[in-house]
Amino acid sequence: MLERLQAIETRYLEINADLMNPEVTTDIKKTLELNKEQASLREAYQAYQEYKSLLSDIEESKEMVKDPEIGEFAREELQQQEQRLKELEQELEVILLPKDPNDGKNVVVEIRGAAGGDEGNIFAGDLFRMYTKYAEHEGWKYEVVDAVDSEAGGYSQIEFIVKGENVYSKLKYESGAHRVQRVPETETQGRVHTSTATVLVMPEAEEVDVELNPNDLRVDIYRSGGHGGQGVNTTDSAVRITHLPTGLVAQCQNERSQIQNKEKCMQMLRTRLYEYELRKHEEELGSERKSKIGSGDRSEKIRTYNYPQNRVTDHRISFTTKQLDRVMEGAMEEIIEALIHEDQQRKLKGEA
Repeated sequence: MLERLQAIETRYLEINADLMNPEVTTDIKKTLELNKEQASLREAYQAYQEYKSLLSDIEESKEMVKDPEIGEFAREELQQQEQRLKELEQELEVILLPKDPNDGKNVVVEIRGAAGGDEGNIFAGDLFRMYTKYAEHEGWKYEVVDAVDSEAGGYSQIEFIVKGENVYSKLKYESGAHRVQRVPETETQGRVHTSTATVLVMPEAEEVDVELNPNDLRVDIYRSGGHGGQGVNTTDSAVRITHLPTGLVAQCQNERSQIQNKEKCMQMLRTRLYEYELRKHEEELGSERKSKIGSGDRSEKIRTYNYPQNRVTDHRISFTTKQLDRVMEGAMEEIIEALIHEDQQRKLKGEA
């Protein structure tokens, strides 16, 4: 652990020196790359500085314990320092765990109404609102790319991009089937119904992540449907692009112009292909998929939202909170932190 921390410290200071070099500061691309790399090392670097300082303080306290006048005070100080050292060593183990290279990426989220007909679509709309409220709490931005409204409310399908700092690191656990138990508005006898909506979270791909061959693409232009402003539903501006080798499809109809929709559609298709390749790679590795919190498959039931009991249960980690009303308003921090903690603990045990 100390060797890795020393290497991180050396690299962090090297980047500091590079960023003060005029030849580097005039190269915007290089400067951005260095700033990004340094940011990824900062937490470990700062924790290591505290670790070294703490070791030095402990040595001083051990000497002071021998002094008859301040020995008792120094002994109390030493106990606190040694306790903090234990805590810091555990923190450093977590900090040094292998990082998911996608953690810093934005995400594309797709929500679909599944079992339960209209109620499943209404719940898909509730989940969309929950995620956008959470995004607002985190200071992230979101943008709807494509939406198919449901007549009863909600959406049969909605796709949106969430942009901000380390979005994927927190939302990557959300892929799967979400189950709701409640009395639908259309239910006349007060019976609780069970419906589902599925969520797929994909790290947003950049052009360097995926290379698209134009010969592999089929582009279809059609008229936008659903709600929209003046002109949105009156011109052939919606775009659907199919990647022929894989059959993957992306579509966008929320922008006013065909050109804008096509650009956004290409971005979505790159993301789908990137996620497809990631999943294929993990399936080839086998063991890595088993060690994860959930498979990320749409069919896997990951969470239940029970309205009569105001309860949310995440089945993968046996986590329950009786604050469903707050969760649906975007207060997802407790659930996300529990998932992150469980993921870290599994990695520390060598399961990943």
